[in-house]
Amino acid sequence: MQQPDSPARHHRENLAVEMKAASRVTVIGMILDAFLGVIKVIGGTLFHSQALLVDGIHSFTDVASDLVVLGVMKLSRQEPDENHPYGHQRIETFGTLVLGSILIAVGAALAWENTLRLIEGNIDNIPEWPVLIAAGVSVVSKEWIFRYTRHIGQTIRSDLIIANAWHSRTDAFSSVVVLVSTAGAMLGLLWLDVLAAIAVAAIIIHIGWKFTWDSVQELVDTGLSPDDTDMLKTIARSTDGVLNVHELRSRRMGQDILLDIHLVVRPEISVSEGHQIGMQVVAGMRNALENILDINFHIDAENDEDLFPTTEKLPSRAEVGGIIAKHVGEIPQRSRLRLHYLKNKLHLEIFLDESDPETVFTPENVRRHLEGYSWFGSVRVWVAGP
Repeated sequence: MQQPDSPARHHRENLAVEMKAASRVTVIGMILDAFLGVIKVIGGTLFHSQALLVDGIHSFTDVASDLVVLGVMKLSRQEPDENHPYGHQRIETFGTLVLGSILIAVGAALAWENTLRLIEGNIDNIPEWPVLIAAGVSVVSKEWIFRYTRHIGQTIRSDLIIANAWHSRTDAFSSVVVLVSTAGAMLGLLWLDVLAAIAVAAIIIHIGWKFTWDSVQELVDTGLSPDDTDMLKTIARSTDGVLNVHELRSRRMGQDILLDIHLVVRPEISVSEGHQIGMQVVAGMRNALENILDINFHIDAENDEDLFPTTEKLPSRAEVGGIIAKHVGEIPQRSRLRLHYLKNKLHLEIFLDESDPETVFTPENVRRHLEGYSWFGSVRVWVAGP
């Protein structure tokens, strides 16, 4: 059973707003990254700073990641369709994976190149003071765009935007490293500039690995944390009418959570009461975790995980009615038959109208005719009062 689709409909209504906010902050960041990249690459080349040059290349990777973000956000914020009933948020996860992979590749290449320069000792140029100015401007600018982008990412619950914000933060970190290394190189420690370039590359690799690993975890349907899972099970068990929870499965799609849960209820209740109990569980879970997109609940009359698999097919209502008619007689039209499939047996309840003949449909008579069937469990007969 599944809850009404109003939360999903509300979710779809937010897609356009989220896309607009994500596009705006990404374009602003891309323009800033391009400007800083040009300044740092030119400054590093003219004023002899390998660290600033690598930092400039890092800024251009930000531009590339911004382009990836724009394309991925447009695709991932599309409304659900026939082929993607849960939406397209996994495209965002894949985009984050690509972004992380790009960072790892760029960082590894820069680290390798500068490690060779450090080993060979081919260092003879002293960085000049404009390098300090360029690095200082980069630190202030990238820290601002990091805070702005992270705020938007948290507001629209986008891992990709948050990942892009931290990509900007690495540029600020690397510019701080450039400031320190340039000052050291100007004091005579020329190797410090190349060492700083390697450190910046290592930062890029580390952030790229984090994005990549988190995305892989989501793509292979890693569930909620044990603490969150236990909390949701506790909410379900404390709901009136729930006897137990014997299965809860979860997975993420972007920032959204999808849940499947099996609820054990009393076997004698009606279908509608079971559904109402499930809806109360849904409400409690949504109050606990606001980013739950979809909850499918299955109502069980018993914990079917504890039973041995059924070795034969239990009869359907039509088959049971035919067997009763053959051995006992046709159940009167105004009477009702209720079936309970429990512990690999079939338990019957017959509700007779007051005008029906009680002598035929007595528990003893029905039991005598049906007890030879391996699927038969028990029978109760109820007669309506006057």
